[in-house]
Amino acid sequence: MNKHVIILPLVALALAGGAFLYVAQGDTAQLPPGADTGREPVFTAPRSEMLPTVNIADVKPWAAGAKPVAAKGLTVARFAEGLSHPRSMLRLPNGDILVAETNSPPRPKDGIVDRIMSYFMDKAGAGVPSANRITLLRDADGDGKAEVKTPFLSGLHSPYGMALVGDTLYVANTDALMAFPYKEGETKISAKGRKIIDLPAQGPNQHWTKSLTASPAGLLYVGVGSNSNIGENGLEMEQGRALVLEVNPRTGYKRVYAYGLRNPVGLAFEPKSGALWGVVNERDMLGADLVPDYLARMEFGAFYGWPWNYWGGYEDRRVQPQRPEIREYTKRPDYALGNHVAPLGLTFADKVQLGAPYTDGAFVGLHGSWNRKPAAGYKVVYVGFDNGEAGKAKPVDVLTGFLDKDGAAQGRPVDVTADARGALLVSDDVGNIIWRVTKAN
Repeated sequence: MNKHVIILPLVALALAGGAFLYVAQGDTAQLPPGADTGREPVFTAPRSEMLPTVNIADVKPWAAGAKPVAAKGLTVARFAEGLSHPRSMLRLPNGDILVAETNSPPRPKDGIVDRIMSYFMDKAGAGVPSANRITLLRDADGDGKAEVKTPFLSGLHSPYGMALVGDTLYVANTDALMAFPYKEGETKISAKGRKIIDLPAQGPNQHWTKSLTASPAGLLYVGVGSNSNIGENGLEMEQGRALVLEVNPRTGYKRVYAYGLRNPVGLAFEPKSGALWGVVNERDMLGADLVPDYLARMEFGAFYGWPWNYWGGYEDRRVQPQRPEIREYTKRPDYALGNHVAPLGLTFADKVQLGAPYTDGAFVGLHGSWNRKPAAGYKVVYVGFDNGEAGKAKPVDVLTGFLDKDGAAQGRPVDVTADARGALLVSDDVGNIIWRVTKAN
């Protein structure tokens, strides 16, 4: 093949990427650290961007023996490593841990924009092919390390959410909710599985993850993200998206439980109130100081504003036509986690035994920004609760140090859950590690 046939497109791509990066130098935060968190975050005027700010941390995986920084009174160690892009986790009744080794389905690379986005994903450590499997981790001897690491369920399609109800394991692929027979103690499921319902995965399938949790009554709740930032591809592309579904797995009956949620990822039931809560990734390109990602109680029938409004009534005037009348019934989120921090994981403290002050609240994995200066997230935080509601205090850092001193990403935290001994497990999809946080001796 003529070498110029190869080189010229690469030169064009480099020039286009360089021009994009130059134009997308972007906006820098003006608010002081922490002002964008809590029950009463500070809001600035929107600073609209023609192109998103690009500030992607270079990937520099953990050196041998290196680890994140645990909060005072806590310590962290490696529970399992050598995984392939580990994301969501599920603890089984016998203490085994399931982890979804997964990523987005293949995305188009036909045009310059597609190739630029592919470059950015690779740079952020998110461009690896999906392993499309769920792996079982077992710490049989109780030493805090998984000596068993084995494929549990393979041949899936960008799986994310998992939930166990009785003897059935439910898995949310990007395009379908599936059911598999489960027997405690087994290390592999070979059954093909049964489809419960289809899930929307039409292109570009921007928010591909389908999160999942089960209620004590055995109903399933599925988080489905939007197919765009603010509906710019047309609202017809958002049919069945930007919402939480309630599904009866026995009958397949489904209904919209809550909606107007740009990208609801982590879902969990708060133990005292029994209410469903979730963490939500909000919209981009309004500047570094907008819009805060959040933690919210998912109320049945509630509308949370996307794409027309944010935080209970601030209008996003980029969305046309405007819908000012919906502000009257837009529910305000409960707790801001920060601008562009990308919350993905959520678990409550009832099964985590880290001692005070981590006894009544929620742990949240903040995956980290790609479009904010300075970078935000890249840590695990704790939000204290009071009588089943998010408290007034600011979030507390539990695990930090995922960015090194030069700003490179050694890892990116995703999901959080408790192991059988009350430690906090944290999946890291750049480090390909599951971290285990315990009380210091």
